[in-house]
Amino acid sequence: MPGVYAPAGYAAQRTDGLAIASLVIGIVSIVCSIVCLGVILGPTAAIMGFIARQRIATSGGALGGGALAIVGLILGIVGFLASVGAFFAFALSGAFNSTTT
Repeated sequence: MPGVYAPAGYAAQRTDGLAIASLVIGIVSIVCSIVCLGVILGPTAAIMGFIARQRIATSGGALGGGALAIVGLILGIVGFLASVGAFFAFALSGAFNSTTT
């Protein structure tokens, strides 16, 4: 019907930028866990996801992206653990030994 508009005063729910950043850094921490960058990026993503989750919960429905924050937090933890595991795998395989004969 022409001339019918949505009621004014209701803004669309915004996605928290910190939740998006947590997700992106969590993905990068998993990708970079081979070169042990997940040790730095993983906790960063987890902390950002935790803070974003708190901000979303206290926003009263004005902010969205709770699922992104949780996934970013989980990916950050997984990236950290994968990076630590990669470090120990390299260390136990003898990759750090410099034997010259």
